[in-house]
Amino acid sequence: MKYRFVLIFFSLLTSLSGAKAASDGATTGIDACPRVLQHTVARLQDEKPQNLCQYAGRVVVVVNTASFCGFTSQYKGLEALHAKYKDRGLVVLGFPSNDFSQEPESNAKIADFCENTFGVKFPMFVKTTVRGKDALPLYQQLAEQTGTTPKWNFYKYIISRDGKDIKSYNSMTGPQDKSFVQEIEKQLAAKGTS
Repeated sequence: MKYRFVLIFFSLLTSLSGAKAASDGATTGIDACPRVLQHTVARLQDEKPQNLCQYAGRVVVVVNTASFCGFTSQYKGLEALHAKYKDRGLVVLGFPSNDFSQEPESNAKIADFCENTFGVKFPMFVKTTVRGKDALPLYQQLAEQTGTTPKWNFYKYIISRDGKDIKSYNSMTGPQDKSFVQEIEKQLAAKGTS
């Protein structure tokens, strides 16, 4: 009985210290997760919670999307970018939003539209708010770290492998724009802490 209590106590202490390290944004060890990725968001297709730490160690492009926008065709370029660089460590993460009144559809309809119209295979998440006090915590953090919030749909952020370097790009910067691709390639070539 005493031995069992000691094992339970030790197990509890270990899990608490691990949780404390994660909440402090610790970035040591192979399983490190940058603070900016320490969020759980529901996946678009089935609304199952996804921990963004699964993308730790990759270069991450975060983009707010909409189905009825003049920039909606950027889905095609984002998918091409994701397909071209995913084996080198890039992941594109899409966050549909109706903040600019151009995404009135349900999550199911958005998922169908993205897949059937543009062949989107990169991870997409449920419709959310990307600016203001009700913004998704990820977007609050991106705004805090870059000093800018999305001004329109298809506003993009590139997050370095270690999560310390974040650059923002406006909607006019397409996924194939030279400066955007150069920054992705620069970040892919850099060594991360993970």
